[in-house]
Amino acid sequence: MADSSGSSRMCVVPEKTKLHLAMLALQFGYAGFHVVSRAALNMGISKIVFPVYRNIIALLLLAPFAYFLEKKERPNINFSFLVQFFFLALIGITANQGFYLLGLDNTSPTFASAIQNSVPALTFLMAVALRIEQVRLKRIDGIAKVLGTLSCVLGATVITLYKGPTIYSPTPALHVYHQVQLQESSLLNISALGLGDAKGKNWTLGCIYLIGHCLSWSGWLVLQAPVLKKYPARLSVTSYTCLFGVFQFLIIAAAIERDSQAWLIHSGGELFSVFYAGFVASGIAFAVQIWCIDRGGPVFVAVYQPVQTLVVAIVASFALGEEFYLGGIIGAVLIIIGLYLVLWGKSEERKFALASAVIPSSSVITEHGNNRSTSHSKSSLVQPLLPSLTENV
Repeated sequence: MADSSGSSRMCVVPEKTKLHLAMLALQFGYAGFHVVSRAALNMGISKIVFPVYRNIIALLLLAPFAYFLEKKERPNINFSFLVQFFFLALIGITANQGFYLLGLDNTSPTFASAIQNSVPALTFLMAVALRIEQVRLKRIDGIAKVLGTLSCVLGATVITLYKGPTIYSPTPALHVYHQVQLQESSLLNISALGLGDAKGKNWTLGCIYLIGHCLSWSGWLVLQAPVLKKYPARLSVTSYTCLFGVFQFLIIAAAIERDSQAWLIHSGGELFSVFYAGFVASGIAFAVQIWCIDRGGPVFVAVYQPVQTLVVAIVASFALGEEFYLGGIIGAVLIIIGLYLVLWGKSEERKFALASAVIPSSSVITEHGNNRSTSHSKSSLVQPLLPSLTENV
């Protein structure tokens, strides 16, 4: 019996290991979303219809859990909350996903993922502008956060303005195979899968769209923090946001997408792309990420973001025959360096705050014997520094 119980204890996986495995799985899931989305665009799926179906699936997945699990903590809905959910959807769903698909259509999955690494730094910049976050330039953590933000902005600028020579190309046989596949499908008349070289594609414009996507994502993360303080039911907030996002995309579709055939799923590949985006990239990813944030903290979650870029680059090279360009590699490296500088600065800032909070009781007594009340301001920028509660919502 003793051996049996000892054996069962040894089989228990430590929570820290579970967290690492969950984050790795999450990055692979997000990486797959980049590649699957690009494949869907190559197959000719509508950039308006795709997010409509995606958010409907995410809503159907999240709404039941939100309803049953958050009955006690969900406040009563009112007009003010509805307005806030509407604007969260406008920024975090409609603008975020719309800019992402437009940018991805003109660039590639690898660089779409690389630019997303700038989201934590851009969010920090917005929070500073809105006086949510403080920058102490006399301390090393403040300097690190500023340098990290500048590095991320510089990296995004390099990717946008400098493409450079090809430094890696898949094998000729693989490259020719993808060209033949596109010619046979007659869906898109392009010579390569998503590098902005083809007719009708614009690399610079695509990068600008992706920067708009990152700005929308960052703005959504900043604005959701005060909403969650008043409405502390995360799944419900996300469900309402998805609902308003569906309505907004339907209005856009009614004005832009006049082809009724665009609403039809023409192949198993398109069906798989839609369900993958809705279930994996929006529904399951959200639940896993919330658990990782709760157990490991925001810094732990954020430092895994660059892993996604590496996975996307490898998968896209084999699955889509994607080439790598010098400008994109340089920009990605600058963004990743900037990301780690910002996260390191935030980590050091928290350590400094904790060290300052540990004050002996004798040191807070005044000359007159009265206790001195001290208050240590804690950064309210917890949610904004996350790589997405949707990441790709």
